[in-house]
Amino acid sequence: MRSNTVRPTRLEAVDVDVPAPGGGRLRAERSGSGSPVVLLHGAGMDARLWDAVVPELARHHDVVRYDARGLGRSSLPERPFDDVEDLSAVLDHFGLDRAALVGLSMGGETALDFALAHPGRVSALALVGASVSGHDWPQDPQSSAYATARRQRDAAALAALELSIWASMGRTAAGGELIETMVADNAERRIAGEPFFAHFPDRDAESRLREIAVPVLVVHGDQDHPEIAAIAERLVADIPGAHGVAVPEADHYLPLRTPERLVELLLAHLA
Repeated sequence: MRSNTVRPTRLEAVDVDVPAPGGGRLRAERSGSGSPVVLLHGAGMDARLWDAVVPELARHHDVVRYDARGLGRSSLPERPFDDVEDLSAVLDHFGLDRAALVGLSMGGETALDFALAHPGRVSALALVGASVSGHDWPQDPQSSAYATARRQRDAAALAALELSIWASMGRTAAGGELIETMVADNAERRIAGEPFFAHFPDRDAESRLREIAVPVLVVHGDQDHPEIAAIAERLVADIPGAHGVAVPEADHYLPLRTPERLVELLLAHLA
């Protein structure tokens, strides 16, 4: 589907509201020129995750980033929704038949699920600290506390756990203030939106990784949660031709901790 959206000139950023499937809107930004790249953030975050990456990436590519349903400036869901369908709606709105997908955490999971559902629409994948559907996460005290905060709809506890588990390098490390602000801004919205996130028990990208047939870069921070490193190892082992990189001095919020290194890796991968 082609839209009538006017393309911005080189490096000019344009904010738009993309109609979301089933109602509501997704807040998106498009900037730059070149081959298209769509940036997908993780749960509890929003598109500000990519603030330090977009300026340089947009010098070489047509870059789209958007706030996932219920997060950032996108509207809260009122009925069940699917992030894969939302991504398809964003591509359609901007008239993009095919694009490279760069996804962090939940965004990486969405990118993989989309690539398996719509292989002709994906030119390349970059999976940053990615999760993957079908993965059996081990239980530990931190994970149990995290699940309890979500179940009890305790936004303050959820935000504190998000920072302690996933932003372990703390406020004084690069990007720390923005990370804290994003997490605080999205905690209540995340709790309000999660009950409407559609669950697909049969969606299992982990068992289908060998079907991925586009160039794949797998990146994770050396100070991320240990299970993210285990997932990264699995992705590199099972996706044909995938290339893995562990980035020093980065936790789960790698695009804000080490943006220059991530941009370097992305430009080389997407060239």
